Amino acid sequence: QVQLVESGGGSVQAGESLRLSCAASGYTSNNNCMGWFRQAPGKGREGVGAIDSDGDTMYGDSVKGRFTISQDSAKNTLYLQMNSLKPEDTAMYYCAAHREKCGINWYWRLFVGYKGQGTQVTVSS
Repeated sequence: QVQLVESGGGSVQAGESLRLSCAASGYTSNNNCMGWFRQAPGKGREGVGAIDSDGDTMYGDSVKGRFTISQDSAKNTLYLQMNSLKPEDTAMYYCAAHREKCGINWYWRLFVGYKGQGTQVTVSS
């Protein structure tokens, strides 16, 4: 079992930044793909980005160049640095992990893997 706890969400103005954190515990050595997805009210899930056990990162098209994923392996913590936030970034953000490497369908790995309770991000114009 893997437990994931997100933090760092909040309400900001467009153009501002936020950093989300995800603390992982349990069988973390099996987390070969970790990342974030989001879901806005009335919309489907959207992959935000992921990092695999080799350190390779991948991002959804809507956040490329603005969001950055990083991890502190010693602390078993995953981060999502979000810059130049837009109102359309408003959503519940979930940290997720999967035992298989991310691959081309990384977002699906996140959807079906372990996930946390989510943290709300609200961006106003």
